Amino acid sequence: MKMDNTKAQMKKGVLELCILSIIKNEGEVYPSDIIARMKEAELIVVEGTLYPLLTRLKNSGLLTYSWKESTSGPPRKYFSITDDGTDVLEDLRTSWTQLVQAVNHSIEENNHTS
Repeated sequence: MKMDNTKAQMKKGVLELCILSIIKNEGEVYPSDIIARMKEAELIVVEGTLYPLLTRLKNSGLLTYSWKESTSGPPRKYFSITDDGTDVLEDLRTSWTQLVQAVNHSIEENNHTS
């Protein structure tokens, strides 16, 4: 098994949680800002991954967007989270916390029966 592929799959599984969290925390976000924030957290995501995910989240009613004028070119699309998106984010956070606890419990060295 290729370890890089395993690590990539693990990261892909939490992208929605991370992206929704970033947008919730920032209010309105331009996609390149999401990429920058993800890089800061060492969760590298490329435009080819991010844009389809943003479109899917928007089509699911979890995000909305608005166009804003740019001083350096054409108008830019800024994303913000909807009420439904906030609800889904809270569910994802709860699921993530439960998953982390379960994984930590299962991998603890002292967690075995005698």
